[in-house]
Amino acid sequence: MSPSLFDYALFGVALDMRALVQRVKRAAVVIEGDERREIGPGVLVFLGVREGDDPAQCQKLAAKCAGLRIFDDGDGKLNLSAVDLGYAALVVSQFTLYGDARKGKRPSFTAAAKPPLSVDCYEEFVRCMRQQGLKDVQTGEFGAEMQVELVNDGPVTIWLDTDD
Repeated sequence: MSPSLFDYALFGVALDMRALVQRVKRAAVVIEGDERREIGPGVLVFLGVREGDDPAQCQKLAAKCAGLRIFDDGDGKLNLSAVDLGYAALVVSQFTLYGDARKGKRPSFTAAAKPPLSVDCYEEFVRCMRQQGLKDVQTGEFGAEMQVELVNDGPVTIWLDTDD
């Protein structure tokens, strides 16, 4: 039998905050069908927070996302980061990154953190991203209905989990 989230918390095992990072030529989010926030070249970060996560994990994950060397240098090698190039980031909360579809066809989202933890971690992650030296950091709106538009460049998509 696999351990529950309670077991992890009880024994002090770190859980993983999750980020899906896409290298984009441009990306935008439309919030509640009205407000539009957008970036040019940079990274689109979908952030998932799991029950038991700690806002203290955000600094490490933000530094990794902003400094991820996923952009081409002059030789066509992935050696440059969004920070190196003066690019921007768009951060969107995404609890569905913790969807578990191992049983049946309807995913369970019980592992995804609920407010206030999820909100605290999202806000802290955005704050930390703004300290990384990016040109601009735009955001979605936590808990809102959003439509995300993007042009994935490459395509390059990287999955990151925090790991203490």
